[in-house]
Amino acid sequence: MTIQLTTPLTNEKIKNLKTGDKVLLSGVLYTARDAAHKRMIEQLKKGEKLPFDVKDNVIYYVGPSPAKDGHIIGSAGPTTSYRMDPYAPLLIDIGLKGMIGKGNRDENVIDSMKKNCAVYFAAVGGAAALLADKIKKVEIIAYEDLGTEAVRRLEVEDLPVIVVIDSEGNNLYESEKEKYKNH
Repeated sequence: MTIQLTTPLTNEKIKNLKTGDKVLLSGVLYTARDAAHKRMIEQLKKGEKLPFDVKDNVIYYVGPSPAKDGHIIGSAGPTTSYRMDPYAPLLIDIGLKGMIGKGNRDENVIDSMKKNCAVYFAAVGGAAALLADKIKKVEIIAYEDLGTEAVRRLEVEDLPVIVVIDSEGNNLYESEKEKYKNH
């Protein structure tokens, strides 16, 4: 079964998601990779406002390639999430509800997710062109000097993702490894 989910995310929406759930995500997402995360944390530490309100929002860890003629965005596959792990707990603590990337997360991120009712989705790497087709509108909103790593506001429709770590800390990467250990 596939779950239709629309941003913004609420605790009620997130609590119903379990590891392994297939989700078609629609609504507004924000892009940010490690360079943008570093800047956002520096801004917070200075008492400055972030380029967007993270509360109830989702960050997609992506640095899209340049758009080809006739397209609004280039390939938009997920980047490896662990590079955002030093920054993610603070953003989750101030209201970030979802993250999209690939690869496992560290315990500090998972603990913050459990404490604050957040979710981590995986998008399929290698399907970047397919994922780009689900993006309907793109706007650079901050850090344009970072090029592909600038923060973008995306409007997406039916972006296919999988719940990898749910709000209770259940982790698909770990549970699937355990299945194979027993064989």
